[in-house]
Amino acid sequence: MARKAKAAAAAAVEAPVYVPVDSDFVLKDNADSIAIDENFASQSFWKDALIRFFHKTSAVVGLVLIVLITIFAIVGPGMNKYSYSDQNLTQKNLAPRVAAFENSGILDGSETIHTSSGDKKINYYKEYKLDDVYYWFGSDNFGRDIWTRTWQGARVSLIIAVAAAIIDMVIGMSYGLISGYFGGRVDMVMQRILEVCNGIPRLVIVTLLLLILKPGMGTIIFALMLTEWVSMSRIARAEMLKLKEMEFVLASRTLGAGSFFIIFKEILPNIIGPIITQVMFSIPTAIFTEAFLSFVGLGIPVPQCSLGSLISLGFNALTTHSYQIVPPLIVMALLMLSFNLVGDGLREALDPKMKEM
Repeated sequence: MARKAKAAAAAAVEAPVYVPVDSDFVLKDNADSIAIDENFASQSFWKDALIRFFHKTSAVVGLVLIVLITIFAIVGPGMNKYSYSDQNLTQKNLAPRVAAFENSGILDGSETIHTSSGDKKINYYKEYKLDDVYYWFGSDNFGRDIWTRTWQGARVSLIIAVAAAIIDMVIGMSYGLISGYFGGRVDMVMQRILEVCNGIPRLVIVTLLLLILKPGMGTIIFALMLTEWVSMSRIARAEMLKLKEMEFVLASRTLGAGSFFIIFKEILPNIIGPIITQVMFSIPTAIFTEAFLSFVGLGIPVPQCSLGSLISLGFNALTTHSYQIVPPLIVMALLMLSFNLVGDGLREALDPKMKEM
């Protein structure tokens, strides 16, 4: 044994020592073998939601229509020489006339009037010798330009609807988050108050407010603010009840964070998706409510106009000059449809559970 140990020691001493070189340290290119989807892994939640939103054709169509109508609501009233309140009784009830189409037989200023003796086609532009006058959407019974009034009405309706929706979001979201977070007696009292507010018909509240207060844009926004926050509050409370016992909330509470810091800094960013979706669905509701109030004469006072008041005026002339109701009716229908399409697209894009469907 001693002889073998001596031989091994001698061999170890005589063996050459290996010195590493740079070529021994070469990184292996294994990107193909591990097959990591770097593009998907680097996407944030909002980027992924944006991609899924734009993959939904109906949502993109709705967004494009909203942008176009908003642009026309901003620049449309200034695209011609007429004002939304100017009256010219010598040019009343003129049919739509566009210079680029008048030689093709359409939009040439002529209209068909139904009489007891039969249908009669008439062109007031030629009868009154208005050769250089063009009303793209026609004129109403006071000689006002329907094109200018339609986009002015769209502007007013959009301002009222968006302002009311944002205010309702702030009130309803805060109310629901506070009610759901504290729970217990606080939640019980706040929910009973909400049930009382929800038990009174909204149309009655809005109508009484408009009868008591001075009619105007601010009054309509205030009336909508008092009635449209209930659904937002319920959504916020439901999300709070689902998230307030999560680990990240417990960690914040353990570190000494206050209640309102947890509500608005920790939980609110995690429920912003459902909140945004509800806002998009509440805007067409506000547009319809404002249009209904203006239709029954409780909305925007003259000489201002909204889509609802224009539809009301067009309805009065439906049997004689039916073209007057078409522009505001189409614009309001497209607005409500577009916001619903965008809201549906946001609901699918911001809900992680919709990825697998």
